[in-house]
Amino acid sequence: MDLHQRYPALSDLKAKAQKRLPWFVFEYLDSATGEERTQLRNRLGLDAVQLMPSILHGEQEVDLSVDLFGQRHPLPFGVSPVGMSGLFWPNAERLLATAATRHGLPYGLSTVASRTPEEVGDCLDGNGWFQIYPPRDPEIRADMLKRARDAGFNTLVLTVDVPVASRRERQVRSGLTSPPRLTPRLLAQVARCPAWAMGMAKMGMPRMRLIDGYADKATGLSSTEHVGYLLRTSPDWTYLQALREAWDGPLVVKGVMNARDVKPLEAAGVDGIWVSNHAGRQFDAAPASIDVLPAIRAETKLPVIFDSGVEGGLDICRAVALGADFVMLGRAWHYALGALGAKGPDHLVDLLRRDLLANMGQMGAKTLTDLPQRQLR
Repeated sequence: MDLHQRYPALSDLKAKAQKRLPWFVFEYLDSATGEERTQLRNRLGLDAVQLMPSILHGEQEVDLSVDLFGQRHPLPFGVSPVGMSGLFWPNAERLLATAATRHGLPYGLSTVASRTPEEVGDCLDGNGWFQIYPPRDPEIRADMLKRARDAGFNTLVLTVDVPVASRRERQVRSGLTSPPRLTPRLLAQVARCPAWAMGMAKMGMPRMRLIDGYADKATGLSSTEHVGYLLRTSPDWTYLQALREAWDGPLVVKGVMNARDVKPLEAAGVDGIWVSNHAGRQFDAAPASIDVLPAIRAETKLPVIFDSGVEGGLDICRAVALGADFVMLGRAWHYALGALGAKGPDHLVDLLRRDLLANMGQMGAKTLTDLPQRQLR
């Protein structure tokens, strides 16, 4: 079967995944918060970025590689950390980490993933990023950092755009609880998805293994919250400084949307700025990430990472043209897993690579550094 004939775009993978995943799982993956206006703004903002084609360049070889935090990646994108990744497809964290390593891409593991750093570490080869939701207890924080480092994660990502739990109404309507409980309503959905169901039967229903290890006395949660809400805090500048002192590798702050925060972040010693509105999953009045990217780029020479709403190679070109050094995708990898299982990530890499090459060829861009000259916005 030629996958490029059947699934020539990410939208095809998404449509297939929707058929193969239980409804409550797909709703959790695909939904945003509120009326999902921020998610829509992300799409409209990217669509508004126009790039100028260029002619008469002859045959050319295109270099898609990027240097980031002392490592050279052959492609300008990677796997963003996603909470409860293992709910979307059995063994998702290890499958994605293995695929990322195979292609030389960074893989991000969330604090609230369904696998611990130790369970994923053997799939990495120097490309592991550990995303931390900040624990309130300094001893828990120190232990998490040590475990991540010992497991082979060399870049730390502090997520700062989740100071409180968001209201994901569409997710709640689906019947999903945290941790997932298979009610009769959900079991009826599972019965219609045999591949997902058999994989989960083999692996067991996912849970937040890292967090659970610290939460034996956690009580008082609602059905839509998880133990992480009792363990973590809303970080401030003092917390960031403590994290900087505790971590001796690259430190990235994820969730930056205001250019005024860039200089203080530089002063705090961060190594990278991650522009993100959490793909619209946290705050429904936020601007599109792509709209704030140029102003943030203008404020710093640090690496700028981008996410939120990316649906293909053209969107990656748009983000790089407006100032991103690197692009991370989250939902896309899980659509690929849902559609094709273990074959999905490799196909997505190939789709994105081909899309990048096709669009850069239209612009006569030989390297990613040529793209800012092509943007018309």
